[in-house]
Amino acid sequence: MRQERVYVMSGNAFAISDAQGDIVIDPHAPIGYFSFDTRFLSHWVLKVDGERLNSLSRDDMTYFETRFVLVPGAASHYVDADVSLIRHRSIDDSFNERILVLNHSAEPAEFTVRLDVAADFADTAEIQQPRPRRVSVVADSERRQLRLRYARERFVRQTIVTSTAPVEVDEGGLTFRIRIEPEGEWVTDLHVATLIEGAGGRDLRAGLEEHRDHVRRGMREDLQEWIERAPLLNAERTELTATYQQCLVDLASLRYVPLTKSGAVPVGGVPWGMALYGRDAIITGLQTMAFTPELARATLRTLATLQGDRLDDEHDEEPGKIVAELRYGEAAAFGDEPTALYYGAADTTPLFVILVDEYERWTGDADLVRDLRHPTRMALDWIDEYGDLTGDGYLRYLTRNPDKGWVNQGWKNSPEAITYADGRLPDLPRATCELQGYAYDAKRRGARLAREFWGDPEYADRLEREAAELKQRFNRDFWLPEREYYALALEPDGTPVDALSSNIGHLLWSGIVEDERAAAVAAHLVGPALFSGWGVRTLATGQRRYNPVGSHLGAVWPSDNSLIVAGLRRYHRDGEAARIASGIFDMACMLGGSVPELIAGYEREVTKYPVQLPAAGRPQAWSSGGLLMLLGALLGLRPSGDNLLVSPALPPGFGRIELLDIPGRWGHSDGYGRDHASSLRTRRPRLR
Repeated sequence: MRQERVYVMSGNAFAISDAQGDIVIDPHAPIGYFSFDTRFLSHWVLKVDGERLNSLSRDDMTYFETRFVLVPGAASHYVDADVSLIRHRSIDDSFNERILVLNHSAEPAEFTVRLDVAADFADTAEIQQPRPRRVSVVADSERRQLRLRYARERFVRQTIVTSTAPVEVDEGGLTFRIRIEPEGEWVTDLHVATLIEGAGGRDLRAGLEEHRDHVRRGMREDLQEWIERAPLLNAERTELTATYQQCLVDLASLRYVPLTKSGAVPVGGVPWGMALYGRDAIITGLQTMAFTPELARATLRTLATLQGDRLDDEHDEEPGKIVAELRYGEAAAFGDEPTALYYGAADTTPLFVILVDEYERWTGDADLVRDLRHPTRMALDWIDEYGDLTGDGYLRYLTRNPDKGWVNQGWKNSPEAITYADGRLPDLPRATCELQGYAYDAKRRGARLAREFWGDPEYADRLEREAAELKQRFNRDFWLPEREYYALALEPDGTPVDALSSNIGHLLWSGIVEDERAAAVAAHLVGPALFSGWGVRTLATGQRRYNPVGSHLGAVWPSDNSLIVAGLRRYHRDGEAARIASGIFDMACMLGGSVPELIAGYEREVTKYPVQLPAAGRPQAWSSGGLLMLLGALLGLRPSGDNLLVSPALPPGFGRIELLDIPGRWGHSDGYGRDHASSLRTRRPRLR
């Protein structure tokens, strides 16, 4: 039986504990308190008179705070416990815990409350096998402080635990010897500060008060304002409203401000992706444009600041290339992993251009488009100057770092994700099909930006010509006429890689598919090989490497499906779009809570319930954003000049939905939709 895990999080800081609130290392899971890719608490265990505690209940108040109600000993003691504890945990840029001990007896009572504390300062890249580190510990009872410190050259990380109550501090933790009057209580506040590069030196108890005030006022008010700025959803199917609200909360929880200081951008998600990923952030920005457009603006500013400006083989950096991953941990700092700034992605750069254009279409923010003229043109130039590795006009990838670089540099970046139907792996450099769609779309959108905002019609004409030539060439070389779908990729010599995959749905989203082929592509997407009933699989059944629990070899991703549904609606394949969207919404509503990163690709009729995978994170930015994009696609939301167009095509059973106060260049507008069956019921005259 899988042990329950409890999360609190804020930005890229998060804590994962057991159901009692204790942190005990698990080699199979990232248990602990993490911030900026380092585990600052690896052991945090509360005891009373030497006994571990058990949970009576838990109140998950918000994403950044939770409350545990605990008693000592085993469950059989619950009914007559004379003492109980309330453990209130909150997190922002620090980890804080209030411990309240209650004496329920009619006599005074004395207790020894012990908190065992340790920090291994492991990097998130090595959680399953953390290497030993020499940690220095300073216990200071007079200052009520335990300080743990790790240093490697100039790389310094510290954990400082401070108590508001008198305490005996030793190198293994904190001991409180307390006396509580009848029906009385005792309380202490614990503040865990994390110091990076030795910075700090402020009064940590004052820091505790700042934190508590921030959580009480700032963070709660910020969350409320975030939700109120987003459109209001009213739905006959009430679980849709609950799922929508959860997606908004999850997106709020996954915002953080990187060191570029360009605004709050979305991290990938809990637990493995609590960092800036260029691809995830861009796609999340695209998905949430009709709901929380500020994510896109901050993402564009941040990625423009981090854009590649040199040739660097170790980090796969090239001029104009948009970053794939930004990490702050020890492995990144010392080059154990090339992730301090890693550019090993071929899709982030054209997607950046797409986001610039889409952001302006929705918001009318022409100033940002003009401000980003140089990075956007650099990104467009990169597609041809560095992306076309064989000179055949296709965007390809091949890592510059054969030792540590990523082999596959599209969104399906696991080593075996790009495969022939018979299981063979193609040679490098690979030109996957969706990359060509992104490049086509980027050129078309870049042409609009050049003509309307940069005053460069000649450049616009060139980009439009190149896009048209790419579309013609692509539909000649990638189409498999005997199978009626597009190849997953091309080998360096132009040989098509014939696997059937979800990537073909991204082609619809980009607009590179010839109109007369859209029906065939749509039929494959909802056919039994790709569609599981919950959503479109990443790889179709019948392919040699198909695996329903393989993340890129058969699992179902909400983020992937959101782009597919948007693409189907672009080509007016409304029935297929509604069917896929309905499956994803059914999955999300049935599971409840945060939308998972992916689920297994088992047939819905076989499992009857969405099968979650242990490695799949929850929440994930582009999963939560994916459901918003699905909602927008079903309503047919599309900007047209200063107006918002609405063209609903809802699945059966959705009833009526209203999305009110959609932000955009038009101010705020509303979108309404009703499924076909509901419309018939409304219009059908009553029999007498």
